[in-house]
Amino acid sequence: MVAASLRWRFVFKSGLDHADNCIYNYCVSLNEANMDQPTKSCIDTIAKTCIGVRLRLLNRVITGYYDEALRPLGVRIGQLNILIVTAKLGLARPAQVCEILQLDTSTLSRNVKPLQAHGWLEVVPGEDAREQPFRLTPKGLRVIEKAVPAWEEAQRQATELLGDEGLVLLNKAAKKLAGTKTSS
Repeated sequence: MVAASLRWRFVFKSGLDHADNCIYNYCVSLNEANMDQPTKSCIDTIAKTCIGVRLRLLNRVITGYYDEALRPLGVRIGQLNILIVTAKLGLARPAQVCEILQLDTSTLSRNVKPLQAHGWLEVVPGEDAREQPFRLTPKGLRVIEKAVPAWEEAQRQATELLGDEGLVLLNKAAKKLAGTKTSS
């Protein structure tokens, strides 16, 4: 795991790992002759500074830490978050969970189905059959309790990768998101 962590640190600093760097350089040498200078400049700027690419890479790496730690329990971090939100709400309405976790309805539905199949969530009949509110079952609560040590280990790995300064910046950005909606 340490070697993988060091590899990811290299990826974050350079934006590319060794294999990508070789492919990138080869493709650049083939394509440079066919591009004008403004196009090369735009491509270089995006390749070196795109926040979206770096955030997606960071998201995949950190999600991998959590998913790997939680794998023995048969749950992924996105599903654990749904269980946690449901536990906090008591009776969770899909629209509420989507808003809290910034998910679209199809993503929530796709993640809730296996949680129901495992018996960790149960649908509660409501006035509107389309809404299908759900709640945590005792079995779901036990999964959360069992997940704590694995979650703590993944949290430690993510904290190590981000560092104190990274965590402060992450929390600051997350606070800015409070109350905003993402576009689907």
